Amino acid sequence: MRPRTSTEHPQAAVTSRVSAALAVGCTALLLALTACTGPSPASASASDGKNGDTPPPAQARTQAETVSTPVPRGTGSRVPYDFNGDGHRDLVIDDLVKAPEDSHGDDAGIGIVYGTGDRDRPLDPATRQLLSARANAAKSGDTLPAAFESEAACDLDRDGFTDLIVSTDPPYNGIGAPPVPLQILFGSPQGLTGKAVTLRIPQQARYGNEWPEQPVCGDFDGDGRADLAVTASAGQVTFLHGPFTRAGAPRSAELLPDGGPYLYAPEPRSDTDGDGYDDLVAAARPHAPGQAGKGTLLLGSAKGPARPGGAYAFTAENLPTAPLKTTGTTRTTLLNHGDYDGDKKPDTVVRTYRGERQDLIALYPAGTTDRPVVTFSTALFLP
Repeated sequence: MRPRTSTEHPQAAVTSRVSAALAVGCTALLLALTACTGPSPASASASDGKNGDTPPPAQARTQAETVSTPVPRGTGSRVPYDFNGDGHRDLVIDDLVKAPEDSHGDDAGIGIVYGTGDRDRPLDPATRQLLSARANAAKSGDTLPAAFESEAACDLDRDGFTDLIVSTDPPYNGIGAPPVPLQILFGSPQGLTGKAVTLRIPQQARYGNEWPEQPVCGDFDGDGRADLAVTASAGQVTFLHGPFTRAGAPRSAELLPDGGPYLYAPEPRSDTDGDGYDDLVAAARPHAPGQAGKGTLLLGSAKGPARPGGAYAFTAENLPTAPLKTTGTTRTTLLNHGDYDGDKKPDTVVRTYRGERQDLIALYPAGTTDRPVVTFSTALFLP
């Protein structure tokens, strides 16, 4: 997301098993969101009723509840995207669906669904948090940002809890270098809570008057600590060495000469050549996960992602379609690949949606594309 100037405006269930009788009386919204399609009379008798899920086949379940459960307390881990440090990967979701009466309103915020120790159901949509600018963003002066979107996640302060880097839209009068729009929300035993802090980029590591954005996590200098790479003007890269303080400051920072307006981590491995340094991809155009794309590889080194690595190509993927029951044209996007069930193999999470009010997220175990083990709609995050 590219933050806007101050004169611009940002663009903007049921807890127990649903019986056949109640399914008839579901509201039109819930019907459209699949969560209220409910089991048929035959399947209702076979359902285990766990959290309102539909029963198998093949362990497939659909989340259909509005209640939420507390985030389990963790003690810290090295698992990626583990915000509460309990050893299980969590899921970050932007662009949540909107209620019918708020179809032109601001985004609700960022949804977090926490992982579990159940290999047959590695995400529990009942264990979730909604992060919003009002509740979680840092102010720019006296102004709260309107935008609040996830960008990257890694353990920046090395405390065993993954931290979330978000982009915002601080006010800017168009004169001089814009303010830093990136903020850090630190993980904790309770997950992502409290207020974010603005990422501190030293002046010597900035260049020009473009917004610093496109943050990418990685251990680019091979010292075992998470770093950040951020765009600077004229195709340069701001390299921020970790670890970071709780005030959002890097250990040190510098400008690297080669880069681009868009930065990404290589796929599927961040260390493409296995030399112990994570690498970086600079691109001239935006790249969507799972789609083909081209860029330039910047190889990690003791000085960061500074060694030329030649041309780089992102490979297009054939994505499974989440079983959203709706009429009309739908789209499916890749949320991410990651090991959610602990088998050390990358699972696939996709989102199928129609417009801004209907969607279904589905998690497919590694090597499968037929039946997801978890499905749910982001309507769960609606108040």
